[in-house]
Amino acid sequence: QVQLVESGGGLVQPGGSLRLSCVDSKSMLRLNAMGWYRQAPGKQRELVAVITNGGITNYAGSVKGRFAISRDNAKNTVYLQMNSLKAEDTAVYYCYADYFGTGYWGQGTQVTVSS
Repeated sequence: QVQLVESGGGLVQPGGSLRLSCVDSKSMLRLNAMGWYRQAPGKQRELVAVITNGGITNYAGSVKGRFAISRDNAKNTVYLQMNSLKAEDTAVYYCYADYFGTGYWGQGTQVTVSS
């Protein structure tokens, strides 16, 4: 059973930065891809960023150029560096791991961007 534990959320002012972390209880060398999703109140969960086992990244248009996803296989951890945060980035952020057809979700971490 895979467990994903997110951390790093919090309250930040517009224009600020946060870095989210997601620790995978299983070796990430066996997975297909890992990503971050977010869900704002009253909205559907949406993909924010994804990184494949080969290191290929993809981003939602709304965060491209501001967010960066990365991974450290030795620490079984994926990161989401979020810069130039906006109020519309406020959401619960979820880590997702795709083990070739079997997906796992973390519990989520709240990110609030407000002055």
